[in-house]
Amino acid sequence: MNTFVYQSTSSEDTYQLAEKLGSVVKSGMVITLEGDLGAGKTTFTKGLAKGLGVQRNVNSPTFTIIKEYMGRLPLYHMDVYRIENDSEDLGFEEYFEGEGVTVVEWAHLISDYLPKERLAISIFHIANNERRIEFKPFGISYEMLCKEIF
Repeated sequence: MNTFVYQSTSSEDTYQLAEKLGSVVKSGMVITLEGDLGAGKTTFTKGLAKGLGVQRNVNSPTFTIIKEYMGRLPLYHMDVYRIENDSEDLGFEEYFEGEGVTVVEWAHLISDYLPKERLAISIFHIANNERRIEFKPFGISYEMLCKEIF
């Protein structure tokens, strides 16, 4: 599969890219987000939520693990940074196979539970406000999604 790369010059730029993605994602899609602390994962998710038409304030579910928001599709926002060994008790498959869009921050920590087809996004801190954002689609529907926004 191809890797699609976007050079963001500000948090607003990152937000707008994610908003564009949110306007075209489809029911049942899974998006994983990787990046260091402060890289912009939550900013990206806020933009995605805006593109989905979510009206509520979106913030990181660090201590609750999963937050749900309603827009044109449900948004399931997961932050699995603090998960230890009980991840199979959280019912990830119900979200991954649901009607909404699932975003998973720190997804590598639950790699055994992730669906084979998904959109993996990595955010790399380059300089002050600059980020390199890489989209790696796994599956043809995700490849087509990337081609639609790039």
